[in-house]
Amino acid sequence: MKYINNSALNFRKLLKRKSFISAPCCFDALSAKMIENAGFDLTVLSGFSTSATRLCMPDLGLISFSEVYDQARNIKESISIPLIVDADNGYGNIMNVRRTAEEFIKLGCAGIIIEDQVLPKRCGHTPGKEVVDREESYDRIKAVADIRDDVGDIVIIGRTDANHTHDLDEAIIRGQEYHKLGADIVFIEAPKNIEEMKIICKEIPAKKIINLLEGGITPILPLHSIEELGFNIAFHPLTLLAASMSSMKNVLELLKQNKPTDDHMLNFNEIKETIGFNKYYKTISQYNSMNKNNKINE
Repeated sequence: MKYINNSALNFRKLLKRKSFISAPCCFDALSAKMIENAGFDLTVLSGFSTSATRLCMPDLGLISFSEVYDQARNIKESISIPLIVDADNGYGNIMNVRRTAEEFIKLGCAGIIIEDQVLPKRCGHTPGKEVVDREESYDRIKAVADIRDDVGDIVIIGRTDANHTHDLDEAIIRGQEYHKLGADIVFIEAPKNIEEMKIICKEIPAKKIINLLEGGITPILPLHSIEELGFNIAFHPLTLLAASMSSMKNVLELLKQNKPTDDHMLNFNEIKETIGFNKYYKTISQYNSMNKNNKINE
């Protein structure tokens, strides 16, 4: 029996309905909920941000499958928009890739990113990257496609970092083959300039993702320019993490100096609304025994 993955179905409908999607990346349930509340149609569980917030460790292959799965599960329970999960290189050999894909399908993730880096992997905009040979990179995509056929739907995003380790030609070859093997979307990481971005959009027949990491290798262009080039989805992998870190740093400095912080914070009512206090009170009011034991209006 195949799993019915409504999130994958909704993601596919979204891809048909919209020619371009801006997707801020989340790192926990709260950031994902805020993305949904802001009106975005899609979010992505960033490996970089998850490693940073869950472990306070760099994105250098230190986070495990179980930790990413646990984070994705919490996020899935808090939002209704589709969630793409960054599954790195599948956390092992081809059999690990198959298991990773199966578990994220069963969880109800809309899409999965599988890349061609060696173990341990590292952030796509940092030095020291290495990729596996073509055959192994192709097998990873084929493994996910096989699981999709057997277990249930998920949108496959095939990522290659070969533009950094080899050249753009190698990355294009891999991206084209990923599409033939069943990848719905191709993600050629870290184009270095606009010319490379144009070539990617010209040579890759599948839908395409661009990763807009502030301070990274790829030029940050206005979204309308990104769409005009031919990309279909723009990831914003560190925008929320960087913004939240900056805000915390500034407020902590104010606290240290014994200065007011109110102007730099959400008010308490907005915080309660975002994380569901009002929904909780509305639900609990239906049960008389709970009302006796909980003074919900206090």
